[in-house]
This record gives sequence, structure tokens and C-alpha cells, in this order.
Amino acid sequence: MRWQASRPNRTSVISMTTVYGRKKRIGLGHLSLLLTLLLLAPHEALRAQDQPKISVQVKVVSVLATVRDKHGKIIPDLTKDDFVLEEDTHPQTIAYFSRETDLPLTLGLLVDTSLSQRRVLDQERNASYSFLDQMLREKDLAFVIHFDREVELLQDLTSSHKKLETALGHLDEPSFSNRGGGSGGSRGSYGGGGTLLYDAVYLASNEEMKKQQGRKALIILSDGVDHGSKESLSIAIESAQRADTVVYSILFADQESFGIPGGFGGIGGMGRHGGGGGMGRGGSGYPRRDQPDGKKILERISAETGGRLFEVSKKLPIDEIYNQIEEELRNQYSLGYTPGADSGPGYHKIHLTTKQKDQIVQTRQGYYGYQ
Repeated sequence: MRWQASRPNRTSVISMTTVYGRKKRIGLGHLSLLLTLLLLAPHEALRAQDQPKISVQVKVVSVLATVRDKHGKIIPDLTKDDFVLEEDTHPQTIAYFSRETDLPLTLGLLVDTSLSQRRVLDQERNASYSFLDQMLREKDLAFVIHFDREVELLQDLTSSHKKLETALGHLDEPSFSNRGGGSGGSRGSYGGGGTLLYDAVYLASNEEMKKQQGRKALIILSDGVDHGSKESLSIAIESAQRADTVVYSILFADQESFGIPGGFGGIGGMGRHGGGGGMGRGGSGYPRRDQPDGKKILERISAETGGRLFEVSKKLPIDEIYNQIEEELRNQYSLGYTPGADSGPGYHKIHLTTKQKDQIVQTRQGYYGYQ
């Protein structure tokens, strides 16, 4: 924005001169009153500034939830009185309640592009674009991150379907290709070991989602095996919880892959999240027999943040999974409550149920209180 000096209003100046020019004399009484008012004005202003300002900060915990019946069908028409909420086993009063069918949504897509996923990238890319194209409205935002031996922001937050399509088109390009430009840039690029899943969740939560308000969700496409992250699984989950972000996981394991989970295992990298051959705090180079269960890892990330784990199969293709995620995001309940005075910093467990015992509530397991 360019600032321009405004010209004085010449007509007003002349008019004021003419008016005061007609007054030959000013009475002493009027002059004394005028001087008194001018002298008192600064003191009154200072007194107003010295008055103590009282501000009260009310901590409100927001909880997003999806409810299903015993057959797995989403229930979209519950009211506040249908829910029972507890924090650390203490009953809570639900102060705010709404059905989140049309409020703005921030989405983050985290795609594993390590060697073990290269053969399924085409399916992931096509299904992801179809999902974003159907899901995003003008008031919604989305970003795209890919991760293998580094975590790279391919597209920052945008509502442009064209920019998201372009970013998804870069998924088959290895991160070590050193491509220049792009809408993500080097700001979100962190070198590391081989499959920096935990670092990707941490980065997306801390540097993207934490700044946003309203409904937020991450979608991970991966086999769930981390290799080389500096951040641990627990820290990754905590970062998503602190950012009030729901994480959905899509387990897409290529059974006929190269047989090297995590891809570029021994390649080190530069940057804050550099792993250097898997020497990071959260990841390492696993012997074949000690390789972690990627499904259990993704299941834990989603369960503790209020999302779900989906596993791609012939009976449940990725397009159908995206349809189910879209249905959930369009049929969420938003509940808010104010914790008691004894609810301090640290982790607090949330237990949300309905009075109808055969209904299943999907929500996050807790939140972190601040100092």
C-alpha cells in the first residue's frame, strides 16, 4: 500500500479565516474559560490513561466429534443435551455447541514419496486431487507436503484448485532433484534420513495448522514406517493436539515395493530436521526383523487426535476412503467448554460420550493446557 500526503482543504481554511476575521474582539470571560478548558484537557486525558484496565481471559477447550450408530452410519442430528463430557473424570458443562456442516476448513495433505511408495503415487495423486476438488470451497484452505528424506512444502495454504493440482503433479519428483522455485520454496524443506513421517506431522502442525482458526485436519498417505525423523512419535502427536488438528491416516502399502521400507535409508541431509542416516531422536535405521508396525503407528496418530485410520484394499479403494473422510468432515459436531480453575498446564484427558449407549463417538483423547 502506497501512502500519499493529503492536501489541505483550502476552502475550509479560507472559511475559518473569514469567520474569525469578523470577530474584532474576544471577551475576557470567554478567553478565561477557553484557557481553562485547554489546560484541563491534557490532565483529563492522562487520568483516563492511568485508569486500570481489567481484562479477563477465558480458556475455552474446543472439541470436534463425529458420531456413528452401531452399524457405522453417521448420525448428523444430535443436540447438546445428547452428549456427556468429562475432563480427567470430572463432569464438564458444554457451553458451546454447533453442527459443523458449513464452517471453513483447513486441510493439509501429507504424502509419503519414499521408495516404498513410488509405485502407488499415481493412484494417490489422482485420488487426492479429486478429493480436494470436491471438498474445498472458496472459504476453505489447503496445503500439500511431501516427505521422504526431507519434508518439503510443495504448496502453502491456498484455495486455488489449480495451484493444488500443480503441487500434486510434483509428487513423482524426488526431493533430491533440487528443483527451484515453486510455491512451496525452501522455507518448508528439511533434510533428513529416509522417511520423515514424524517430522512431517510436526512441521505441518507447528508451522501451518497452529496459526489457523476453526476446523483443521491433516491427511497422511503412507505405509506408516518412519525412518530418520528427529522428532519422536509422541512429539508429533503432541504437536497435532496442541494445534487442535484431527489427523486421518490412509495406509497405502505397496506389497511389491523395493523391499526397503522408508526408501533412502542411508542418505543424510541438511537442515533443522536432518537425520543423517537415521540417527534422529524419533527414527532410526531398523533391522528388518525390528521394523515397526506402520499400521499401528498410523492408528495411534489418528486415534489420539480424533481421526481415523483407513487401509487401502481391493474392497476399499482410495477413492472410497476419501468419500468417507469427506462425509465425516461435513458432519462434525463442535463442542466447547471452560475447564475449572484447577485445570492447569499439561495434558488433560477428554471423555466424550452420548447418552445413547450404542452410539460411537469419535473425538480426540485429550488436550494440552497452557501456562
